[in-house]
Amino acid sequence: MRPLDGIVVVTLEHAIAAPFCTRQLADLGARVIKIERPGVGDFARGYDHRVRGLSSHFVWTNRSKESLTLDVKHPEAAPVLRALIARADVLVQNLAPGAAARLGLDHASLEQAHPRLIVCDISGYGSDGPYRDRKAYDLLIQSESGFLSVTGTPGEPAKAGCSIADIAAGMYAYGGILAALLQRQRTGKGARIDIAMLDSMVEWMGFPLYYAFDDAAPPPRSGASHATIYPYGPFPAGDGHTVMLGLQNEREWRVFCERVLLRPELASDPRFDSNARRNESRAALRTIIVEAFSPLTADQVIERLEAAQIANAHVNDMHAVWRHPQLRARHRWTEVDSAVGPLPALVPPALADGVPPRMDPIPALGQHTDAILRELGYDEPRIQAMRAAGAV
Repeated sequence: MRPLDGIVVVTLEHAIAAPFCTRQLADLGARVIKIERPGVGDFARGYDHRVRGLSSHFVWTNRSKESLTLDVKHPEAAPVLRALIARADVLVQNLAPGAAARLGLDHASLEQAHPRLIVCDISGYGSDGPYRDRKAYDLLIQSESGFLSVTGTPGEPAKAGCSIADIAAGMYAYGGILAALLQRQRTGKGARIDIAMLDSMVEWMGFPLYYAFDDAAPPPRSGASHATIYPYGPFPAGDGHTVMLGLQNEREWRVFCERVLLRPELASDPRFDSNARRNESRAALRTIIVEAFSPLTADQVIERLEAAQIANAHVNDMHAVWRHPQLRARHRWTEVDSAVGPLPALVPPALADGVPPRMDPIPALGQHTDAILRELGYDEPRIQAMRAAGAV
């Protein structure tokens, strides 16, 4: 038995934040009914065609769901939505600002008829405040949250390589829904959860925010190196490959000098004898480290670091991650089905031992429309009439 077996989630979602949230719920066994626009669907379906013709974003965030096509503005849609919500435990939406309320799908409109329903609204800036009605995409929230100001090189900011603002909002929505389900067990009442991408990202910005407390200078942009701890970042080896390493304390610094750099005298060098001084003298120290690594391959550097118990990592590209020996050894890959055949999928990271994740197919657009409508009591002539009218 999975933790969310029997829980029904209805979702009006697109892009990443809400779909990522609801996929986590599906992983735990929830039945997730994804409402999509007829003929078009979630616009993330068209972001690219990198996975044998399917979108990489869509494959990632939509397995184990049922796809129901429904034009929510069509007169025939309202009774379908009412019937679905009557059966649902959770309603998730990340439509444009105000759209859910106009459709009568906000918590205030639904609470009286469905007191046990949990409604989770995901938006860029939340349901109130002066930015409430502004559109928001991942990169825009990375910018508004200050993330870009501390990420990149001294000469140029850089965005994160994946959709971290969407992921942050999706994970806080997921956690909030799980908490609301627990609370409902005690109180019998549903809840409204208002998730803002900005709030979620600013929570993740806690370290640089407090570092810049009382108008102090914020952490500088430092590329792939840590902004305030040194040495902590990438260093080239003699074979052209890069090794990532990190020191956390003075004991590790001494061991690093003795067993990795083979220069024990550097441990007491007044330029480098504390993290603050190493950070101030990082250019000089980097030159020393690069010189020490230059006769070695990356693997030889890592062997020294491992022997000295200094934290390190390979700088992997995506192809190396697909082949990562640790993921393979821990059996972290499985397969899910799709319209283009079986596709590899990472087993969800957080499941109790002995609980198999739900790893069902990635739905084709509208794949489950007829079955869901029949479940709601619609007969075949009615379904075909709705299809002809463009309602589904």
